Amino acid sequence: MPMETVPLHDARTVVLVEGVSDQRAVEAVAARSGRNLLAERVFVVPMGGATNIGHFLHRFGPNGANLRLAGLCDEAEVHVFQRGLARAGLGDAQTRAELASRHFYVCAADLEDELIRALGTATVEQILDGHGDLTAFRTFQQQPAQQGRSTAAHLRRFMGTRGGRKIHYAPVLAGALRLDRVPLPLVRLLVAV
Repeated sequence: MPMETVPLHDARTVVLVEGVSDQRAVEAVAARSGRNLLAERVFVVPMGGATNIGHFLHRFGPNGANLRLAGLCDEAEVHVFQRGLARAGLGDAQTRAELASRHFYVCAADLEDELIRALGTATVEQILDGHGDLTAFRTFQQQPAQQGRSTAAHLRRFMGTRGGRKIHYAPVLAGALRLDRVPLPLVRLLVAV
């Protein structure tokens, strides 16, 4: 849900995620788990990138709407989230455990990577086939820059090669997960909210 449409007067918790694909994956896993986040007044808000964390913490945190906050970030963006939380007055979170104590969880390397590992590459390839993208993926794998990389690395990179592909596949991959295979950052996030 874009930030402009978040009804702050109804919100109890805001979950900050880097992008729309992350939002859709979180909402899909929540729905698969029998949760209705909107009914629970939990809003998953895509920030348009990790570097926008300060703005969103200011808007929704203790100096703004003063809502409960939680979130997900990519491994490479941990320092951005740590700095943002400190600047927003939410404490110094130098370790992942300290981030988690503030309900912010780290995906290794990103949420797509977590979903691909949880499903397995063969299942993700079957999903691509079912959506008409397997031939394009095989062509992508043959590119010189992709030689020597794992199938999981190919899949992760392929998801980001065309505008909208990550957004399309995030809820599809999340919807294909067995509930006992949901990646730990997502499990922890949904328990926290």
